[in-house]
Amino acid sequence: MIDLSSQTQVSDAEVFLTDEERQPCEVWTRVMGYHRPVSSFNIGKKGEHYERKHFQECFSPLVAGSSS
Repeated sequence: MIDLSSQTQVSDAEVFLTDEERQPCEVWTRVMGYHRPVSSFNIGKKGEHYERKHFQECFSPLVAGSSS
């Protein structure tokens, strides 16, 4: 196992990969109750996937002593 506890923060400007060092990233999504790679979708399903809106939940701070 690799110990990552002594790693330092690396800024984006310090990271540079050549095209030979890069590798494809496979995106998976949940469809009809199971997970599938987006690359296996037909053209219509790929279009639906790219049109999706991503949900972001807004958290409100809890106030001590308040009751509903």
